[in-house]
Amino acid sequence: MLKWLATLVLALLLMGLFTPWLQRLGWGRLPGDLNIKLGSREKRRLFYFPLTSVVLGSLLLSLIVWLLGR
Repeated sequence: MLKWLATLVLALLLMGLFTPWLQRLGWGRLPGDLNIKLGSREKRRLFYFPLTSVVLGSLLLSLIVWLLGR
């Protein structure tokens, strides 16, 4: 259990550090990432769901783990 928690914390830390660099590459603005704007200009709410980015990131990490485990 402690290994999974440490892995999760490390992954979140790395994603936080690499976020500005990944955004310059287009991460988070892929087709399928949803930006929903509700309300008028004064009281606008923004809901952001990066569906495609999460799926693509999961596939890439799975591939890396699979390659390292061979």
